[in-house]
Amino acid sequence: MNSRVLIFFSLVCFFAGNTFGARASERASAGAVEKESVSAVAAQAAKDSTIFDRIKTLVVNGSRVPLLLGQSARMVTVLDSVAIASFPAKSVNDILKYVLGVDVRQRGVAGMQTDISVRGGTFDQIAILLNGINISDPQTGHNAAEFPVRPEDIERIEILEGPSSRVYGTSSLVGAINVVTRQEYDSNLSGSVSGGSYGTFDGGARLNLVKGNMRNSLSFGAVRSDGYSRTSGGKLNSDYQALKAFWQGGVSSDKADVSWQAGTSVKNYGSNTFYSAKYDDQFEHVFKLYTAIQAESKGTLHLKPQLYWNQTQDRFELFRGAPEKYPFNYHRTNVFGLNLGSWIDWKLGKTAFGGEMRNEDIISTNLGEALAKKKGEHYVRGLNRTNISFYLEHDLVTERFTASAGIIAVENTGNEEGFGFYPGADLSYKFARSLKAYASWNTSYRMPTFTELYYSVGGHQADKNLKAEKMQSLEFGLKYLRSGILIVADVYRRHGRDMIDWVKAGSSSDWTSVNHTEVNTIGEEVLFEVSLPTLLLNNDFPLRMLSVGYSHIDQDKDLEKGMESRYAMEYLRHKFIAKAGFKIAGRLDADFSWRWLDREGSYEKYVSKATTGEIVGYKPYSVLDAKLSWNGKAYTIFLEADNLLDKTYYDLGNIPQPGFWFRLGATFRIGL
Repeated sequence: MNSRVLIFFSLVCFFAGNTFGARASERASAGAVEKESVSAVAAQAAKDSTIFDRIKTLVVNGSRVPLLLGQSARMVTVLDSVAIASFPAKSVNDILKYVLGVDVRQRGVAGMQTDISVRGGTFDQIAILLNGINISDPQTGHNAAEFPVRPEDIERIEILEGPSSRVYGTSSLVGAINVVTRQEYDSNLSGSVSGGSYGTFDGGARLNLVKGNMRNSLSFGAVRSDGYSRTSGGKLNSDYQALKAFWQGGVSSDKADVSWQAGTSVKNYGSNTFYSAKYDDQFEHVFKLYTAIQAESKGTLHLKPQLYWNQTQDRFELFRGAPEKYPFNYHRTNVFGLNLGSWIDWKLGKTAFGGEMRNEDIISTNLGEALAKKKGEHYVRGLNRTNISFYLEHDLVTERFTASAGIIAVENTGNEEGFGFYPGADLSYKFARSLKAYASWNTSYRMPTFTELYYSVGGHQADKNLKAEKMQSLEFGLKYLRSGILIVADVYRRHGRDMIDWVKAGSSSDWTSVNHTEVNTIGEEVLFEVSLPTLLLNNDFPLRMLSVGYSHIDQDKDLEKGMESRYAMEYLRHKFIAKAGFKIAGRLDADFSWRWLDREGSYEKYVSKATTGEIVGYKPYSVLDAKLSWNGKAYTIFLEADNLLDKTYYDLGNIPQPGFWFRLGATFRIGL
């Protein structure tokens, strides 16, 4: 057995031996709550026998009107705070690795640069939201997942799989991810600190203040690491430093609820060979700013206005700290949005209607059209476009039946297509209390990013006349949920038109952005989870939860021989996940997460910054992660290990992922 596994199990046995006979843990960590999963909520069953009522009362954003998780006719995957705490995760991006339908392709670690996709799509094809506010990046999806929050700030993460334009508007071609932060109703101070391999440090704190009907919270976090690799000259090239800060608040009254948020994420990181295997001393700086205010009135007619502004500043250095070798790339993107939504509850169900205006503006050294006058020190090019949409949806919910149907009309000034109409419908029916069947048909639309339209430097040739992507999907499934057991079986088929990708023919060619004519996708997912304490009515049972899942995807758009696809044709054909949570003794818990992935696609192999001219395919790999937790009443001490078996693997070509990586840390919470 691998020595690291032996060490980890030795620590488990040591703690168990010293705590054997202690009272039963008052809190059990849990695995992911996937597709209405019971495992995370069941983890609290030891102290609350009615914990499954949370499933009935959890409201999710799978449609334009609020629906309970059990009523939703869409497949909404939910990870709650208990599940999140059980993962050895340093960022939101790390958490999503354990979701069956999500593909997380990392360059480096700790979410420094991550591409997130859903069900075989690309990282540009999903909408990213923070508390329901769209924070998707029109410059590039590479920077879309720069969340200003830490895992400790999160109440839950919702993943809506499948085309979602009528719910989340543009960008949500194949799905959406909504991060919902904690809203506590008592004043407290909490924090965390950890350190580990490669000079890694992670620390943060959160202050929550509540007075009357007003609440405010402020969180702050900082991380750094020397990184796990070096340049050919021996310098750091996967090191990172990052700061996050987030303020949110709200006030409630008999007439309306109002909430606001403001956050920032600042990251500086050595980007190794992230964007070109020829250069191993790349560097990137990314600054993100998010602000938003939203409200919802109470009564028969619910008005839901949202106003938001996001800004991104990005500086890419092909040669770190050496603009004289190659000029730095600078970009500044501003996004302003106004959403005027509403819904009404009446005899025939709930009807939602509204509209949104979203303006996207970029100034850059190389993206967009030439500016009449230089802006600032660096910006000579730019582009501005506005997306306007109107939607109408109706939801009907009975004890056994849920139906949701709607349409969104979208027009973007960035193309000449005019208004497009994208309808969709979702149905579900409960045959029995525990068994539900569902079906959905949805369509969606996505505008190209500024990078796809204009990035024509460094061996890339973009096409500024790219068409918008269009998608439609048909999905069927069955779900069984009762007494601590969850079983889900799901099959879907997608048909995409004008799919965007970067392709090249041989090492001497440039990467070119193109529209594929059509891409058809067929996928299947199967998930089984069980909460043993709930099933056996024994809160002291040592195996708290067990989860296994498998997903398969097949696409029929094959590239010609000798052609490479950078993104669209590189998808997870097979993904298998298994998670298990153990109650060792007393307050000691252990959680293990294992995943096996087989990726379709290929890349041009480089050795010592020189191409071999050989096109190689991705090899399947498996990774085992673990977390050991000692759970006190107001604190937790933990030991985390990523890649416990020290496997060598690639999420993206020519960028090896780190081997064994451990962290030791603690969290605390103090009432005020």
